[in-house]
Amino acid sequence: MPDLYVSWSDYHQKIELLAAKIYQSGWEFNQIICLARGGLRVGDILSRIYDKPLAIFATSSYSGVGKQERGNLIFSQHLAMTTDTLGSRILLVDDLVDSGVTLKETIPWLKQYSATQIEDIRTAVLWYKACSVIEPDYYVDYLADNPWIHQPFEPYETMAPADLATKYAAVANVI
Repeated sequence: MPDLYVSWSDYHQKIELLAAKIYQSGWEFNQIICLARGGLRVGDILSRIYDKPLAIFATSSYSGVGKQERGNLIFSQHLAMTTDTLGSRILLVDDLVDSGVTLKETIPWLKQYSATQIEDIRTAVLWYKACSVIEPDYYVDYLADNPWIHQPFEPYETMAPADLATKYAAVANVI
């Protein structure tokens, strides 16, 4: 199976398509939680479109060359949010669901963490791979052949500040 390469334009269009699908479902939510890092951009844009508060929950499970090796799932200890409590109807977003372990294990964590009664949690992603152990409530593309997805922000994972300073030294007099 060939890898899937996504441009910035395609990436943003998929977020807009996701927003439209959620809207068309008629489901109303009062809180967005994004899974960082991959879900940060998705959560930020949905938060702006829907004008709902955004909370950030940091998770990590990929490492190695190109961040393509799945390891143990690590959760942050707290949510970062600007509201005093979580909403009761939560839209949990990420960029994709690969194995599905992160989404599946985040839901009970949120229910235990929250001081308020959570009535409903629904999940939304851009890409849903067939190999996932959980089906998200909302998604843009179902990927039956489970390709590796190369997203437009990945080049930043191999950049170093010194490289950028050298690259832009003549233009911005950084050095």
